[in-house]
Amino acid sequence: MTAEPGDSRLLLVMAHPALEKSRTNHLLWDSVRELPGLTALDLYETYPRFAINVTAEKSRLVAHDVIALQFPLYWYAMPALLKEWFDLVWLHGFAYGKGGTRLAGKRLLVTCTTGGPAQAYHALGYNHFTMEEFLRPLEQTADLCGMVWETPFVIHGARTKSNETIIQEAGRYRARLEGLIHSSQSAGT
Repeated sequence: MTAEPGDSRLLLVMAHPALEKSRTNHLLWDSVRELPGLTALDLYETYPRFAINVTAEKSRLVAHDVIALQFPLYWYAMPALLKEWFDLVWLHGFAYGKGGTRLAGKRLLVTCTTGGPAQAYHALGYNHFTMEEFLRPLEQTADLCGMVWETPFVIHGARTKSNETIIQEAGRYRARLEGLIHSSQSAGT
């Protein structure tokens, strides 16, 4: 069940180019997309040819209090269609800059998965940088747009986790999104 925009507080934007092949992202997505107060948007399903409906996407963003992004970290960045979505929709005069206050005050949550273990993501790890550093461009985007940056929800080593562990992570994820939905409902009343 996808909530009607007027009733929904949280927009969850999934960006996985092969969601059907992803055990972790697929389970996370399935565990939350029917939550009351949540609008679920699968970018690769909605825009398989990257022909983004900018007007519709701006309306979606405006209609929600919390914007949540879910994606696998690919080559230390977000998948291509999510980047395209940002480039075309989060424009000067809309999301930031002169007159660009449409996202101000909204919250931004990033949920991402990595193939490598947590210890790979620090100065002495084989990736040499922390997840905070890899996600810094999104944090800066939130700041530029006047949004509140939520602590990211990161699952490391997604390919090697047991099904039981992924199910536990999905429960934590669901609780995190429910908390964001409920807190935005409280703030809106």
